[in-house]
Amino acid sequence: MSLFDLTGKVALITGSSKGIGRAIALRMAEQGARVVISSRRREACEAVVREIEGAHGPGRAVAIPASISVKEELQALVAETERSLGPVDILVCNAASNPYYGPLAGISDAQFRKILDNNVLSNHWLIQLCAPGMVARRDGAVVIVSSIGALKGSPVTGAYNVSKAADLQLARNYAVEYGPHNVRVNCLCPGLVRTDFARALWEDPAMLAQTEGAAPLRRIGEPDDIAGAAVFLASPAGRFVTGQALVADGGVTIAR
Repeated sequence: MSLFDLTGKVALITGSSKGIGRAIALRMAEQGARVVISSRRREACEAVVREIEGAHGPGRAVAIPASISVKEELQALVAETERSLGPVDILVCNAASNPYYGPLAGISDAQFRKILDNNVLSNHWLIQLCAPGMVARRDGAVVIVSSIGALKGSPVTGAYNVSKAADLQLARNYAVEYGPHNVRVNCLCPGLVRTDFARALWEDPAMLAQTEGAAPLRRIGEPDDIAGAAVFLASPAGRFVTGQALVADGGVTIAR
């Protein structure tokens, strides 16, 4: 059996109708998982379900829309996942928001609270909802998509970086709590990736040139560059890894 085999596993992936989340869903399905596609828009979720079922057959994916900002919707998301596919074996907390682009000194309280609620509190909620079942089965993996912003400062994404740094500690704490039950919790820290979410950064010619020039690989990431790392953390290949922050950034954080 391949160390990356996910056959029989149920993977719940938030923000999976596009970008990094979609890429993770496609690759986890490729490795045998049954996946839940979730974002706010049902039509976008169903399009990814059709893509997965077209490649792997019926019953391999289900669309369950939910807003990460509403606890009741996340409760319904997990409950419907369990009804449709079974208990959650893999939780990927990928959905996030960043309503403010500019100096941290200029952010409003409402914007800051939204970032912390959506990028940290929602992940905490989802782990609270999914982890008890993992603990009972003594098997499970949680992957939180953080960012290299958690590891450095920025003049334009400061509040987002604060939230992503909090996710690193969320993973470390939950790794300590759930490790004795064979449940692993890790973070993925992508660099700049060509997604709609990061469009303001990679569509800025100066920012793009600066990032590519600073990266040893001399390019920014594509969504599929992150998907393999998520599969590793969720699969038997990563069975001795917990509480960690896996950086996938083309080398940006180790250069200069």
